[in-house]
Amino acid sequence: MTGNRPALALSMGDPAGIGPDLALTAWLNRAELGVPAFFLIGDMAMLAERANLLGLNVPLRETTPEQAAADFATALPVLPVPLAVAARPGTPDPANAGAVIEAIRLAVELTLNGRARAVVTCPIAKSVLYASGFAFPGHTEYLAHLADLAAGSPEGRGLRPVMLLAGPQLRVAPVTIHIPLRQVPEALTTEAIVETATIIARDLACRFGVPAPRIAVSGLNPHAGEDGALGAEDAAIIAPAIARLRAQGIDAFGPLPADTMFHAEARAGYDAAICMYHDQALIPAKTLGFHDSVNATLGLPFIRTSPDHGTAFPLAGKGVARADSLVAALRLAGSMADAETASSTESTS
Repeated sequence: MTGNRPALALSMGDPAGIGPDLALTAWLNRAELGVPAFFLIGDMAMLAERANLLGLNVPLRETTPEQAAADFATALPVLPVPLAVAARPGTPDPANAGAVIEAIRLAVELTLNGRARAVVTCPIAKSVLYASGFAFPGHTEYLAHLADLAAGSPEGRGLRPVMLLAGPQLRVAPVTIHIPLRQVPEALTTEAIVETATIIARDLACRFGVPAPRIAVSGLNPHAGEDGALGAEDAAIIAPAIARLRAQGIDAFGPLPADTMFHAEARAGYDAAICMYHDQALIPAKTLGFHDSVNATLGLPFIRTSPDHGTAFPLAGKGVARADSLVAALRLAGSMADAETASSTESTS
């Protein structure tokens, strides 16, 4: 460790995707891009082969979490998790799903134990994990499960992880995440909106340094329901949630028509936005910051960030994948950890 700060734990993601390419590139450009110290949890041989394929001069060093920050200056520190079969760029293999999952699990364990500052995850291919029996819709739900296990609640405590897309121009979170669009009205509840906004307000204050966050809340239907003419959910479900949030002292407002929430003048009026379903939130997030937005999971007892893109199998091993979002994820994880430490220090002083 340097300055008594452990390094960030970066899980390798799918080894056939661009995650390894991005990790190698991020380390190579660490000084000029201000990348905080991290160690990669993954397969040493795979990383060496990928670096050779990409023509990157990246020395690798097997490390421990305690040694990683010191190693980071001269080599990419690697905490080994071996693959079952050799990884072929662009050709995912379910046989390696166990190693992909173990890298995530280990990153969480080390962070909860204080041996890593935060969890950063390279992209996974959910369909590949499903083929091996992975029982979770995605990263977010699996991380919540791991938090439950660490707390001694294997059946779950009803923990609600919040997927926040954070970019230079917009922070936005969906209330419902990985469910079909036709199921959204049934899944949407006043309680879910209140819980989501409460978690966002808390984490913006303690992990983003926004002491009194302003939260814009979208409607579900076009024109936020048009006074009931285009749907009753906005008045019956969303408006009561906003009233409860304001009664709790949270500066939430809406429901707002989603089609007018994301232009520059509107964004100047809030610190984060809440949308009712996945694409309602992710379309503006990726339009405004496709290469540098970050997926940050809030509501967990540890910090987790991830690039806001997928495995991009066709780009793996070709030297054309951009590392902007991974670099942004590493930098955001470091700044969130710093803010959380400062907030904790202030609350105990």
